[in-house]
Amino acid sequence: VQLQASGGGLVQAGGSLRLSCAVSGNIESVLSLGWYHQLPGRQGELVATIAEDERKTYADSVKGRFTIPRGNAGNTLNLQMNSLEPADTGVYYCHADGLILGASHFDSWGKGTQVTVSS
Repeated sequence: VQLQASGGGLVQAGGSLRLSCAVSGNIESVLSLGWYHQLPGRQGELVATIAEDERKTYADSVKGRFTIPRGNAGNTLNLQMNSLEPADTGVYYCHADGLILGASHFDSWGKGTQVTVSS
């Protein structure tokens, strides 16, 4: 299973970015998709996730600013980031877990994409 993330960049505070993560492979089902934010020297923190039943979870720090509309392809996860703040700066990783054909479980991470918010 491969995850391909894109959409990072440099933006001024108050601006917006949209990250995308495409999940590919011999997937039977995706149980959850999510985005995590990592600052240098710190463990990654959950930003937002969406479960198979479409239930969404957001970190308190991003509620009202970030949303995760499901991609049309079903196995694409977008992160719409509005009203960005310098504290949102860091590397963002997408994550997916689910079942591959044959019912084996997968738990995969994409390469990070850098988001930099200038004040």
